[in-house]
Amino acid sequence: EGGNLVEILQTTDETRIGDGISKDEPRLMDASMEAACHSVKRLKMAAESCGAKLIAVVATSAVRDAVNRDLFADRLKEATETELRILTGREEAELIGLGIGCDPVLGSLADFYVFDLGGGSLEEIKFRAGDIEETVSLPLGSVRLTERFIQNTEAPLRTRDRTQLEAYARETMASSAFAFDLPTEAEVVVTGGTAAVARLIRETTTPASSSAVLSFEYLNDLLSTLGALPLSERRKFPGLPPERADVYPTALATLLAVLGLGKSDHCKQSS
Repeated sequence: EGGNLVEILQTTDETRIGDGISKDEPRLMDASMEAACHSVKRLKMAAESCGAKLIAVVATSAVRDAVNRDLFADRLKEATETELRILTGREEAELIGLGIGCDPVLGSLADFYVFDLGGGSLEEIKFRAGDIEETVSLPLGSVRLTERFIQNTEAPLRTRDRTQLEAYARETMASSAFAFDLPTEAEVVVTGGTAAVARLIRETTTPASSSAVLSFEYLNDLLSTLGALPLSERRKFPGLPPERADVYPTALATLLAVLGLGKSDHCKQSS
């Protein structure tokens, strides 16, 4: 009613298909491809059980950068009888932007930025007067950067690793074509697991807090807290999915670099 989306089912499988994506010749591993095929098959069955008639299976950064992406597409079709659509970086960013336009919480916004942080890439989208004006896709995903900059994911986050990671993220964003030229009051909207988990952690540890607004100070404090823990302890942290504990400090550091470059003291989380 009124053109709004009504959620019938939402579920997530963590397959980490992007393992190894930071290598000079990125290649999807057999175990990751098998896990992804199994997940898509399970998710397709779940969607069909809810009455879905049209199903699209899309792949993003990790698959499009892999040298064996066609092999994966063939294996997925054989396992699920479904064609895989591998999105370009621009297509990924534009579709994220269109999805954001369906969020009723953001209906009143006209000029705003959207950042979607995944395992392989960071998508940057600029809305002006309610329309998408600019999109950029950058290789700044949390899995990719963890592999590149974090020497030991089992240990607490080293200050040196964090400094190098944030500097690389800032330099990559600054050298891209994306411009932070909206009015100073323009909101920053963040999608993806990083902001969603940060909000979940806050709601788990502080049940009365349910706001979609995440301050720079809160995110920075959260990174300091989680970064000081070894992976074994991080996996037990309330609200943090254990399967994301190894890359989550990297994701937070990247998000903080985004906010710092955009000179924003907060962001809004959108599903």
